[in-house]
Amino acid sequence: MQLKKTNLKYLSKTKYLLLLLTLLNFNSIVAQQPKQKVDGVAVVIGKNVILDSDIEVYRKELESQSDNKIDISDCEMLEQVMKRKLLAHHAVIDSIEVKDEEINSNVDRKIESFKQQLGSEQKIVDFYGFTNLEDFKKEFFNVEKEAVLISKMQNKITEKVSVTPEEVRSYFKSLEKKGNLPNFGAEIVLEQIVLNVEPSQEAVNEIIKRLKEYKKEVEDGTSFRMKAILYSNDPAVTSADGDIYTINRQSGFVKEFKEAAFSLNEGEISEPFKSEFGYHILQLLKIKGKDRDVRHILLQPEIDEKSLDKAKDSIQKIKDDIILKKITFEDAAFKYSTDKETKNNYGLLINPETSDSKFELTRMDPSLYARVSNLSKGDITAVYYDESRSGEKMYKIILMKDKIPSHVADLVKDYEKIQSLALQKKKQESIDKWVKNKIIDTYIKINGSYKNCNFEFNWNKN
Repeated sequence: MQLKKTNLKYLSKTKYLLLLLTLLNFNSIVAQQPKQKVDGVAVVIGKNVILDSDIEVYRKELESQSDNKIDISDCEMLEQVMKRKLLAHHAVIDSIEVKDEEINSNVDRKIESFKQQLGSEQKIVDFYGFTNLEDFKKEFFNVEKEAVLISKMQNKITEKVSVTPEEVRSYFKSLEKKGNLPNFGAEIVLEQIVLNVEPSQEAVNEIIKRLKEYKKEVEDGTSFRMKAILYSNDPAVTSADGDIYTINRQSGFVKEFKEAAFSLNEGEISEPFKSEFGYHILQLLKIKGKDRDVRHILLQPEIDEKSLDKAKDSIQKIKDDIILKKITFEDAAFKYSTDKETKNNYGLLINPETSDSKFELTRMDPSLYARVSNLSKGDITAVYYDESRSGEKMYKIILMKDKIPSHVADLVKDYEKIQSLALQKKKQESIDKWVKNKIIDTYIKINGSYKNCNFEFNWNKN
């Protein structure tokens, strides 16, 4: 369970996670190879070493993105890895800051996602060939840290890059002239109404009573940490060494959590408070400048059948009123929906990968795809039950607002997509220019047969 807010509705299993898993899995396999198979050094860039195995890792990355359909030589593969290592090397030289707390938080969040996919921490360890979770996390930490360094270095290089409308038009015309206009897959636009299932007041009162009892017991000498491990509904808390959060006022934690943390003195425990995740008590462990180390216990009230039926009947009534044209779907979403982000956007769902309202059918979250793929424009799904990642229970209806068939790119209809492609191209050109310049003053040593590669850039400068 994450206490951090996110705009990402219907999170998909992103390529990024797949790539990290590929790296981790392959690294574990390499580690288990017989000792006589020595992993040779292909290239040294600054203080970064590229092993022969790294080239195979990158090949597996590309295969994971392209359904195993790639046609690229080892030399081309190596050059891509060299670019990444060059970026990582100069990120360190330029003192680009990557806090261990940030990486640890990313790792914990993604391990929780892996756990949901595979079933348990032990299954993660077994599946990827590690001895224990701690070894997995250490390897994952290194992979994640380098990925963040590279990303931040790329952002630094391209932060001032933009494209004008004229550049977008010129880019489109160049594609059109070459007969290379992209085909865009079928897309849909969706709106939703969500009604959270509210627990009974009796259930809430019982939770608050329990939290107050825990607070008193801790103040009388019981271990807060043990209480959290035994009773908290936050999986991150109940796992080993996952019971402490380090936060500041800029952290992405929910408002109520931060307010409680910054209202306490060291050692104090808050009164029970409510957030969208449930009910908490929080202990302030240490003040470190602008940061606070805290523990918490989260309890979620039980939802009874009566509460479930009440929410289901309510959203069914809303759907009936929409069908009878007593209210529009958009007005009903704004008036009744309990999902704050889509409510204020009149129910409109935003694609987390593109930040616009269109979802490409073949790249949607599978569970959402199953709900809506057969709908026609204007259709509304049946009322259905769902649960959020934080454990909230809810009922939903979804409207197929628009359905756009697959088509060849059109500058007017697909301007935002063409603009994004043009910007990506310009950013890549900036990165390539940076690579060309940085090769000149960076120590690079290429070994063995790779010296004979016909690279795009002058890596063989010596």
